[in-house]
Amino acid sequence: MLPLSPSLQARLSQPLKIGSLQVKSRVLQSPLSGVTDMVFRRLVRRYAPESMMYTEMVNATGLHYVKHLPKIMEVDPNERPISIQLFDCRPDFLAEAAVKAVAEGADTVDINMGCPVNKITKNGGGSSLLRQPDVAEAIVREVVKAVDVPVTVKTRIGWNDQEITILDFAKRMEDAGAQMITVHGRTRAQGYNGNARWEWIGQVKEVLSIPVIGNGDIFSVEAAVKCLEETGADGVMCSRGTLGYPFLVGEVDHFLKTGELLPPPNPIQRMECAREHLYALWEYKGDRGVRQARKHMTWYAKGFVGAAELRGYLSLVETVQQGLDLIDRAIEKLATGYQPEDEENGNLPLV
Repeated sequence: MLPLSPSLQARLSQPLKIGSLQVKSRVLQSPLSGVTDMVFRRLVRRYAPESMMYTEMVNATGLHYVKHLPKIMEVDPNERPISIQLFDCRPDFLAEAAVKAVAEGADTVDINMGCPVNKITKNGGGSSLLRQPDVAEAIVREVVKAVDVPVTVKTRIGWNDQEITILDFAKRMEDAGAQMITVHGRTRAQGYNGNARWEWIGQVKEVLSIPVIGNGDIFSVEAAVKCLEETGADGVMCSRGTLGYPFLVGEVDHFLKTGELLPPPNPIQRMECAREHLYALWEYKGDRGVRQARKHMTWYAKGFVGAAELRGYLSLVETVQQGLDLIDRAIEKLATGYQPEDEENGNLPLV
């Protein structure tokens, strides 16, 4: 495990200042489409109470045409600090959406300029804004004028290896009024493949005066510390590392504040969390929540005997009781020290 250097520890002991907002944690939970709903955020916040959370990204055009705000924009009044992330390519629609986000309780408004998914980029949103810096700049200026909370940007290092434009792009976002920028160290063409190129995050930090948050390949406390040491970033944002593992943000935050590694949850604790996650999604969204919980349950079910077969069953659950029964059986097996030969002896079958 990499120790924290004295200079890094001193810097990270101070609150993260995002414009007028002070956040007592340098570790953020990334917005993740189809994942970071209120149920998931509550689980993450249990272990990281001072960290900034983000909603799933919200379509500004969709907000313009609906009378009722979508559930993905719903914020618990007690979950602070919280940011609502928006995407679009129209400055006026984004400004209008930002006003609604603040009315919902957003402490900051984040503009998605990094999503690589085709259905987002083909309409001019997400990482396609890296190729439209004038539009991106206009977006930030309009949103900054529309709201009285800090406006932030999440983006990538460029469109592809031939168009790594992040240094100029990030400076333009700062000049337009952005109060923080999160940089995922991959191009749009990479998607989530290959390694995140943290060296570009470090270069962005050198040219900006606003906080720079490092993102990409933060799957462990060690990776977070390494990223911070190598880049000089002001914080890290955890993304895919929290899938089936809502403990990660809290583990990183605890280490940065204390220098102490928390013991990781054992398989029983992870499956107990999966059970709670399933039940809460069912309470919050009904049968739709059960369907959404399938992927979460499979992410939790890793690292123990029988996990692969269990994932197959969990991915097909139709009712909350079916899912709870599967998880309870798995917990029972783990508690009794299940081994593969037990199946052959007719004891503790998988389902």
